Amino acid sequence: MTQSVLSRRHMMVGATSLAALALTGCTTTQSRPKIAERPAIAPQYLSMYGPVLDEKFPIPAARIDLLDPKYYRQMVADPTGERPGTVVVDTPNRFLYWTMGDGQAVRYGVGIGREGFAWGGRAKIAYKRKWPTWTPPAEMIKRQPELEQYRHGMEPGLENPLGARALYIFEDGKDTLYRLHGNMDVHSIGRAISSGCVRLLFQDVIDLYQRVPDGSPILVVQ
Repeated sequence: MTQSVLSRRHMMVGATSLAALALTGCTTTQSRPKIAERPAIAPQYLSMYGPVLDEKFPIPAARIDLLDPKYYRQMVADPTGERPGTVVVDTPNRFLYWTMGDGQAVRYGVGIGREGFAWGGRAKIAYKRKWPTWTPPAEMIKRQPELEQYRHGMEPGLENPLGARALYIFEDGKDTLYRLHGNMDVHSIGRAISSGCVRLLFQDVIDLYQRVPDGSPILVVQ
């Protein structure tokens, strides 16, 4: 399958993705890397990252033809050493693991926070939300005054910076303001560009949301 066929298959992403990224400090301002020609994508991945039409806001297919295949969701041997039922964010390698039994883990590609915005350590997934409201922290509004209009929250939708799902991280009972959340821009995966949060493709954050119960431990390794 050629690159042009893949582009037509995934053309639904379009301008909606770019509009979403313009709303938050999670937006990349870097030039986008050129992606070399790659072999055809296996059908299971095209299905895995295809459109999700039964959502409150139908989700377009992800442009995984523009993504390094190592960041596709996959089952791997668990390298973390953590007990089953733990979320592990491997910041240096841009992976997130959901540890399972029998030495296995589900691995997702992620985008992570820029240096100076990142948080690390052990905490818990206090709760999670479908199609959450996004409220920028006061510190972010101070840095980016154009976000003042969202001080009391931005309605859910494809353009909402938290995307289709969000998992909220608390440390010692206090909100870290650090989130695992959805994202439509494949160019952000594998890179350090967001304001402290861990971003996954919409299809991946929905999968993670279904696996992770409230109260699950999380380790963010810097």
